[in-house]
Amino acid sequence: MAHKIYSIVLVALSAIAASAQACAQSRDDPYTIMRPEPGEKPEPWLAPKYKSPRGTREHVVHPRAAAPPPQVRAQTPPSIYVPETGRVLPNMAMPGAGPGGAETGQDRALRCAHQAGAYGAAAGDRNSYIGSCINQ
Repeated sequence: MAHKIYSIVLVALSAIAASAQACAQSRDDPYTIMRPEPGEKPEPWLAPKYKSPRGTREHVVHPRAAAPPPQVRAQTPPSIYVPETGRVLPNMAMPGAGPGGAETGQDRALRCAHQAGAYGAAAGDRNSYIGSCINQ
């Protein structure tokens, strides 16, 4: 029995709360912050249209993109003399990641490590070959 009374009271309170909310949203509320400007007809949920201060219509002119500079080919470094084997090994040409294809320090280290692996025994000691190649 108590369960039925609680459910009836709950339904009555929810009905009162719903009617109170409907009254709070009335158009005659003097404290609303969403009032139209005097002399303008309200447009619900739309921002006012932009009016130019001089009354003119100006169009935005976008500048055209400049042509990219021509690509400069990176120069291949000179060949490396390996004193352990007495051979001169040519450098392999690889594109650099710097501006205009220039070789950066990381590019040089990668190229030298690649060459040491590609030349194998002809490069002699791998570590000394990579060091002399990087410091070239």
